Amino acid sequence: MTDILVVEDNEELADLLCDFLRAENYVVSVAGTGEKALALYEKYGARLLVLDIMLPGMDGFSLCAKVREQGNTPILIVSAKTAKDDKLNGLLLGADDYIEKPYDIDILLAKIKGIFKRRYSLDEITEGNLTLNKEGRTVKKDGTLLEMTAKEFDLLLLLVENKGKALSKEFLFGQVWGSDSFSEPQTLTVHIKWLRQKIEDNPKKPQKIQTVWGVGYKFI
Repeated sequence: MTDILVVEDNEELADLLCDFLRAENYVVSVAGTGEKALALYEKYGARLLVLDIMLPGMDGFSLCAKVREQGNTPILIVSAKTAKDDKLNGLLLGADDYIEKPYDIDILLAKIKGIFKRRYSLDEITEGNLTLNKEGRTVKKDGTLLEMTAKEFDLLLLLVENKGKALSKEFLFGQVWGSDSFSEPQTLTVHIKWLRQKIEDNPKKPQKIQTVWGVGYKFI
């Protein structure tokens, strides 16, 4: 999964920002349009979007709304639009922060580091009788270690980190299998079945991973 997806139509500025981010050891992708950014996000995922507002075609506000419909990925808006209404609109659409252009690169990097620390620094997530250890990539149920494949862990972690939110099958598949061209979308259904067999008390009547008909699945 990409660490940071930079959405910026100014190629020179985008290249400069990517250089700074890669120097900080982030895995970075870049898109010059909202449409390309959405396609990259749905296929490969991202831990953070650094998002310009004034883009050709789909603008940053629209992209922010679409990303937020699919998950809780942090979004940092970076824009020359400095009006109060623009800032409020971005934050109300689900952005985590809003910084004005021109920006101080050290301030921007500090904000990015802060988002990663708040969102991703916890090694363990506990939900009910399940404990996920992100560093060790292990899952325990009632203290007992479960056998879990890499894809099963990635899928469960994605669902847990978006607890209560219905995630589409396309989004889930893109996030977990997007870079694996040999997989078929049907494999998502199989992995959901396997996960339920491992974490549910009654897999035939799942309480943790629920099907949202016509959409996908959600963890509750």
